Amino acid sequence: MKSLVIDDIVVGNGDEVKVGDTVEVHYIGTLQGGLEFDNSKKRGETFEFTVGEGRVIAGWEQGLIGMKVGGQRILVIPPELAYGNQAIGPIPANSTLVFAIELISINK
Repeated sequence: MKSLVIDDIVVGNGDEVKVGDTVEVHYIGTLQGGLEFDNSKKRGETFEFTVGEGRVIAGWEQGLIGMKVGGQRILVIPPELAYGNQAIGPIPANSTLVFAIELISINK
């Protein structure tokens, strides 16, 4: 099983994300080959969720922990921490996903 790869592009400052925090992010999702399948900035709206509630893929749950407001991070998420052997919309089964995530805010 491959593991999650986290690459901080910009570290950010202030509080770090912890389980139970509600976070607001912008993100771009691509397949490992570069095909973009989702982009919150193109939609013009951020995405908000509470870390640890299971509303997002496991790679996001793990990959946002420790991130700071203003930070930008690349997550390379293996299928086991994404959608596994399920195809979801434009995402084929067993896909490694790459997300560029920008942390806008943390609400405790």
